[in-house]
Amino acid sequence: MGRHGSAPQPAAAGHGHSHAHGGPANASRGVVTVLGGIVAVVVVLTVAGLVALWPPAVAVPAVIGDLYDGVVFVEGTVESTARATCEGTSSDRLLDGTIPETVTCVTAKVRVDPGASAGGGEVVSVAVPSAVERAGLARGDGVRLTRFPPADGQPAVYAWADRSRRTPLTVLVVVFALAVVAVARLKGLAALGGLAVAYLAIGSFVVPALLAGSDPVLVAVVASSAIMTVLLYLAHGVTVKTTTALLGTLAGLVATALFAWWATAATGLTGLDAEEGQALSQLTTGAGISGVILCGIIIAGLGVLNDVTISQASAVWEIHDAAPHLGAGRLFSAGMRIGRDHLASVVYTIVFVYAGAALPTLMLQTLYQRPVGDVVVSGSVAEELVRTLVTSSSLVLTIPLTTAVAAVLAASSRTAADRTDPNPPD
Repeated sequence: MGRHGSAPQPAAAGHGHSHAHGGPANASRGVVTVLGGIVAVVVVLTVAGLVALWPPAVAVPAVIGDLYDGVVFVEGTVESTARATCEGTSSDRLLDGTIPETVTCVTAKVRVDPGASAGGGEVVSVAVPSAVERAGLARGDGVRLTRFPPADGQPAVYAWADRSRRTPLTVLVVVFALAVVAVARLKGLAALGGLAVAYLAIGSFVVPALLAGSDPVLVAVVASSAIMTVLLYLAHGVTVKTTTALLGTLAGLVATALFAWWATAATGLTGLDAEEGQALSQLTTGAGISGVILCGIIIAGLGVLNDVTISQASAVWEIHDAAPHLGAGRLFSAGMRIGRDHLASVVYTIVFVYAGAALPTLMLQTLYQRPVGDVVVSGSVAEELVRTLVTSSSLVLTIPLTTAVAAVLAASSRTAADRTDPNPPD
């Protein structure tokens, strides 16, 4: 306060801080108490939801147990490939419905890795899909094979499964983790810990609960609340700013759930356009595939919601620190100017991400020469469109709400000197 030529004013009772340190940690004692009560209620409801919805152990359908008893995946290395002319089968059926008399079939000799759980070190021949071979398959490439155990006196049978990606994916994960920690340091390490918690929650709670037939909306909301509460406080610390972001995220989560519930019902999304959806509908008696889609839409919006809420809360608190004399109204206006820019860029990001995911489908529909209107309303494209619109609509509500809460809380943290400063900065 040197610019006024006077000594700093003493802190007002209940605030316990000076003008120079007005920030997220300096909200009044009453505000902190109220926020603590709200968070406590959220935590209690979330824990109660987890207990009530916690699923039993997943029961594997008998048909899967019978089909895959003793079947394992093994890694191997391609030693050679060979092409031959084979008789066409039903799997080679063309778009016009005809089956070609002859097709080119590809066989690869693969040496199973010595450390494999079964068949280690042996060289086996497997049929390779011609599309895989055309995409590029050469000596030295790593592959995954499905090994069916010996039966009726016959040797084990190997079948093509996929390319091996374990090593490059491991390298990618390690590089990502090192980069995050190098730039964000302890916060980055905490964020990685939160990410691990999120994957644990999805794998141990969300998936089994859906398979058990629990309500997909409740499962998504409870899991998302638990994930975001742990992740935000772990990554950003226990502050009023973080609590502001959490409240905004939870409000956006509720909006997303409502939008998603209406949109999936109104558009009749079934999820049966994809092979995985058809398989799930035959193997499970739990939540319908449309419920799985609904749950997926809600969870998919978490990352974006977290991004905008923490950014808006941080922006408002930074404005408050730079100009602590501003009231809630002016803080809200300044924060919303940032929020509008953020909203526009985030919507672009969402659209680009989902457009990239749906690109093969769009290309295929173009080859079929289907009208754009037909493509948009097709199941696979409509699902991506609903996900984009639901998430974007939630952001439209979340940004002003988070900004308003942050503005009120930041304004309430001003010291007595801030409120009575006769010469506030311009």
